[in-house]
Amino acid sequence: MELEEVFCSKMRMHNLRLMFQCSQLNTTDLACRLGANYAVTLRHLILLKNEDVVEERMGGRTRFFRFKNSLKAQAVSKLLEEWESQ
Repeated sequence: MELEEVFCSKMRMHNLRLMFQCSQLNTTDLACRLGANYAVTLRHLILLKNEDVVEERMGGRTRFFRFKNSLKAQAVSKLLEEWESQ
């Protein structure tokens, strides 16, 4: 997937900002905070997972997402950190 496709979505960017601020959230919590549909939120999270930016952890039937410890995720975190500090 191209870089533009990952960052061109407001929903994906909002997901990333919330995970940056809260470190880890479950899909339902992310969807509620964004005022979005669960399925749509999950689809964006799966895309970010497939791009090696976030990782998924299961807690029973609940999916938790957080930034992965990868070069891509570190770059995105650094970008968000710089952006939030402005």
